[in-house]
Amino acid sequence: MERLRLDKIIAASGRYSRREVKQLVRQGRVLVDGVPARSPEDKADPEAAEIAVDGEVLRYRRYTWVMLHKPAGVLSATEDGRGKTVLDLLPQELQRQGLFPVGRLDKDTEGLLLLTNEGGLAHDLLSPRHHVDKVYYARTAGTLTEADRRAFAEGMELGGLLCLPAELEILSAGPESEALVTLREGKFHQVKRMLAQRGKPVLYLKRVKMGNLTLDPALARGDYRYLTDEELRELRNFR
Repeated sequence: MERLRLDKIIAASGRYSRREVKQLVRQGRVLVDGVPARSPEDKADPEAAEIAVDGEVLRYRRYTWVMLHKPAGVLSATEDGRGKTVLDLLPQELQRQGLFPVGRLDKDTEGLLLLTNEGGLAHDLLSPRHHVDKVYYARTAGTLTEADRRAFAEGMELGGLLCLPAELEILSAGPESEALVTLREGKFHQVKRMLAQRGKPVLYLKRVKMGNLTLDPALARGDYRYLTDEELRELRNFR
């Protein structure tokens, strides 16, 4: 990898600003391969050099990808005067890295939400031409039927817009039904509108999968974790 300035490498961790890195270097608190850094403008290969601050080795990430279990009541935005956003759920070191949500979940919808600062790949994941599947668990009022499943599979029309065929897997049917809904696009409130049009309004909605990524069952509502190297490879390979 190309050699980068130390202040840029360390600032990419989100823990320090470039101004703070200058002070850390002056105080002798930054080591590169065990040797005190001389200047924040010194260059190093961030993937080959061992860079430590106060004895803690930093892991360089060119781009950051986070899986968040979004809770209800939180907005899928970077900032919004109307209420709490998903970035407010993250620590300051991540908020400093310019993360943004990959797509949106409604305020009252829970589940898998990706956040990143890699614009190109995020755009591709959302592009209609790539048709990345998104799977939702839905609980509805009313009994889901085979006719509902066929309507989803044939492609429904919402307000003059024709939806791509979608999959409705009925898990249970009764006064309250449960289903998995798989979409290949993301029209406004699409799952809710499709089910409402069939007379089965949504009581609860949660995204459980996006592409090859499944919501980590170990993540409680509001918790997050970094994507693993394997998960990132799968994301990049979908194209």
